[in-house]
Amino acid sequence: MRAAVSGSAVPNDLESYWLPFTPNRAFKAAPRLLARAKDMHYFTPEGRKVLDGTAGLWCINAGHNREPIVQAIQRQAAELDYSPAFQFSHPKAFELASRVAALAPGDLDHVFFCNSGSEAVDTALKIALAYHNIRGEGSRTRLIGRERGYHGVGFGGISVGGIVANRKFFGSLLAGVDHLPHTYNREQQAFTKGEPDWGAHLADDLERIVMLHDASTIAAVIVEPMAGSAGVLPAPKGYLQRLRAICDKHGILLIFDEVITGFGRLGYAFAAERYGVTPDMITFAKGVTSGTVPMGGVIARKGIYDAFMRGPEHVAELFHGYTYSAHPLACAAGLATLALYRAEDLFTRARKLEPLWADAGMGLKGLPNVLDIRCVGLTAGIDLASRPDAVGRRAYDAMEKAFYDENIVIRVTGDTIALTPPLIVSEDQIGEIFDKVGKVTRAVA
Repeated sequence: MRAAVSGSAVPNDLESYWLPFTPNRAFKAAPRLLARAKDMHYFTPEGRKVLDGTAGLWCINAGHNREPIVQAIQRQAAELDYSPAFQFSHPKAFELASRVAALAPGDLDHVFFCNSGSEAVDTALKIALAYHNIRGEGSRTRLIGRERGYHGVGFGGISVGGIVANRKFFGSLLAGVDHLPHTYNREQQAFTKGEPDWGAHLADDLERIVMLHDASTIAAVIVEPMAGSAGVLPAPKGYLQRLRAICDKHGILLIFDEVITGFGRLGYAFAAERYGVTPDMITFAKGVTSGTVPMGGVIARKGIYDAFMRGPEHVAELFHGYTYSAHPLACAAGLATLALYRAEDLFTRARKLEPLWADAGMGLKGLPNVLDIRCVGLTAGIDLASRPDAVGRRAYDAMEKAFYDENIVIRVTGDTIALTPPLIVSEDQIGEIFDKVGKVTRAVA
């Protein structure tokens, strides 16, 4: 056990904390610490103001420390700190479920709460398997993901996910999983604003998988409408519609992972609305509370929920859940967040800013080592050429220079810079973000 350290605004012992998805040795040698935040900015322990170019981790859609959300969390903590999630509940859980369902398209009417995007994905996969089982189609056990997809870090999520580093260390994962090809082709799609014209035909590979395994063995397909963690890969025009048609043809459930795209990121409550496609389930997290309190969930179509509502009424219909499902603080945060989105019309605002955002992003075309830029909604992915001796180092250096030299937080994955600001970003701040990223890109040339 390490010696206790007295409380301090600046930690003087970094050793105990094992950071996630972070090179710990490099971080602890030169830590990037954030002490407080407000609206579009972080502040370091020393008081340096840092522009948030990533909405935290794709989640602070309403901006940092918004007063209505802060006050709602404070009131709830003083009123009801916890309510059992099994056999009991509390009023705000039902109110928030109604509000979320009202935002979803079609008959996506029922909400199952959890605590993160990873839990949401594993919940949706379990619901899909159980749904087929209770309908007498228990042979439908196969799950279909997509290459370069990110669906969290649970065993279900990394099994259907398609990012190599997230999979290779953890054994054989779930059995009975297959993958669609990813949708990115730089030669055909480079420097595209919005959805690329090329690539809808890639959805047809699902027919090949059906022919290989037979539809009677396939439970569900899960995809991100926009693959965020892989570097902002928008779905090609018509791709999601074709997936929907093939799933309908073969009785396969279609799940949209909207943990990133939900709650305004692409200019709508859910990307399903943007693309005019109603999936059978939507997973969500991040923006539902604007990142203030951990929360996730699954929205299911009425037919799925109704299929479970059978048997003795005193017996649980779905043997699944979490201690902190619909936690009172998370529900209070969620209700306040959704009210703020509505009051400030932030989803529409994001949609109106999209052309300006895309134009500003494409302004980096032609800078040293910029291979591609992709923009959709208020997101952008900027591919940098890798250094021959160190793949990923150029973007990592860009992230460090951005923080220390340009006072901006950016996200990197491999040698791709990902940008996704809070939805309250101003037109001037959009210019500031891309100006700073341009300087950093030149600096790491």
